[in-house]
Amino acid sequence: MDYAKILEKAKSYEKDMTKFLRDMIAIPSESCDEKRVIHRIKEEMEKVGFDKVEIDPMGNVLGTIGHGKHLIALDAHIDTVGVGERANWKFDPYEGMEDDQVIGGRGASDQEGGMASMVYAGKIIKDLGLEDDYTVVMVGSVQEEDCDGLCWQYIIKEDKLRPEFVISTEPTDGGIYRGHRGRMEIEVVIKGVSCHGSAPERGDNAIFKAGPILNELKALHPNLKDDAFLGKGSLTVSEIFFSSPSRCAVADGCRISIDRRLTRGETAEYAMNQIRRLPAVEAAGAEVRMYKYERPSWTGLLYPTDCYFPTWVIEEDHPVCETLMEAYSSLFNKKARLDKWTFSTNGVSIMGMHGIPCIGFGPGHENQAHAPNEVTWKEELVACAALYAAVPGLYVRKYADKMPEHTENIVER
Repeated sequence: MDYAKILEKAKSYEKDMTKFLRDMIAIPSESCDEKRVIHRIKEEMEKVGFDKVEIDPMGNVLGTIGHGKHLIALDAHIDTVGVGERANWKFDPYEGMEDDQVIGGRGASDQEGGMASMVYAGKIIKDLGLEDDYTVVMVGSVQEEDCDGLCWQYIIKEDKLRPEFVISTEPTDGGIYRGHRGRMEIEVVIKGVSCHGSAPERGDNAIFKAGPILNELKALHPNLKDDAFLGKGSLTVSEIFFSSPSRCAVADGCRISIDRRLTRGETAEYAMNQIRRLPAVEAAGAEVRMYKYERPSWTGLLYPTDCYFPTWVIEEDHPVCETLMEAYSSLFNKKARLDKWTFSTNGVSIMGMHGIPCIGFGPGHENQAHAPNEVTWKEELVACAALYAAVPGLYVRKYADKMPEHTENIVER
């Protein structure tokens, strides 16, 4: 494989990738409202010569190159969060900005830049005749910001797409990422009895009962499990809701939302039982339960799921990790930095739920995600396009025979 030619070709498409990324940024595409950006991606895939492009019933776009037996996928979620407080932006988040080094706008790093690199990796494969005994499916996935992994639950179970491995193109700060903590969304429900506020002793104030629970939740956080690679589990209270007949009454209900990050060895039941066993939770007779995500995609499809997103890690000596490490060193004449994401990705479903090896290499930086004045770097778009084009052929020729057998992973609760 001529890595120098691949890199040269990727550099020649920098302006095309920049234009395509700026087009995507210009289309507001928050979760469940991705229709226009999905069709823009489909248009670009068809323009550069993908063999097949389709939009599935959930609204994900899948572009295919090749007809070989080894099925490989790349994933970019193309939905974004909102822009937040406009006054914090130095430029229009949808009009964006550009200079010699960076492209700015909502979604630049998180993570439409990955889609731009993926599409032009497909063009490089076509241009240089790199097709081999593989089929590559480039996925533009929806609803990740709302419910990471939901799209791939659908793709695996309903589209029946089960690749040998998946490259996530989430931003990796120039490194290769091989895992991250899981997460879950937990609700603690506290019941009380209302009465007139002038005689509170007649009722049972659910907000007062929540107070000791909040203190015990805060104290639980520093005592959660730690892992040498993934880091420590974490817990924070993210929301509090109440119910009361009026401002002149005792509250008869209180609900606490918890963002729980799970390190290796922590399952959903483990995390919920930690909370259920808190003395204040038991004393209040509170219910601890998992949130469920039930919001239709832009196509109107409803695909409910529990808000449990498992931890996952791929080991350093896994054939997929070795493939990316070798492709990186061959292209750039240096060793890649192996690391992990701080945040969560679609890998929670791909590998965490279904046991399909997943690894990350994507343009952009984590600290740009969800932040005002978000940017990504042109040189990283080029580097990622080159690596995505090189990996499938290298994998087929050198590493595919080393892959362990696939097994369907049953997520521990």
